[in-house]
Amino acid sequence: MPGIDESLLEAMRLPGARGASVVDWISGLALGAVGDAPGGDAEATAAETAELARLATESGVLALAGGDDAAGETGGGPGGPGGKEPPVQDLIITNADSYHLLRFVTTTFDSTVFVHLWLDRGEGNLALARIRLAEMADRLVLG
Repeated sequence: MPGIDESLLEAMRLPGARGASVVDWISGLALGAVGDAPGGDAEATAAETAELARLATESGVLALAGGDDAAGETGGGPGGPGGKEPPVQDLIITNADSYHLLRFVTTTFDSTVFVHLWLDRGEGNLALARIRLAEMADRLVLG
């Protein structure tokens, strides 16, 4: 089972990959990063994408997830108590020249981690990247 570094290198093998990182969405810190970062600053990108992740998991957005209690009994975020599925699995942000995929990592503890993949729009395959990122996040071992 791959760790953070191996997972990020795997993500960079995807067609059109420009950069990838594993981010804690509570602190906004990158736990690992590889490749380029939008604007050239991986830490600033981690903080900005963490803000998007927090917004996506707040109660106002959970109505889009469906169900009466999509966040679980305790209102936990991704990977909440007991390893429940997160209310939001991933986010896709589309720019004129790129895609940004944020995939929440589900763990048996209260995970606050997601994987961010930056893809070139002309060279990348969004559907393939989304599938591979989900597989990678499922195998990711933190620690």
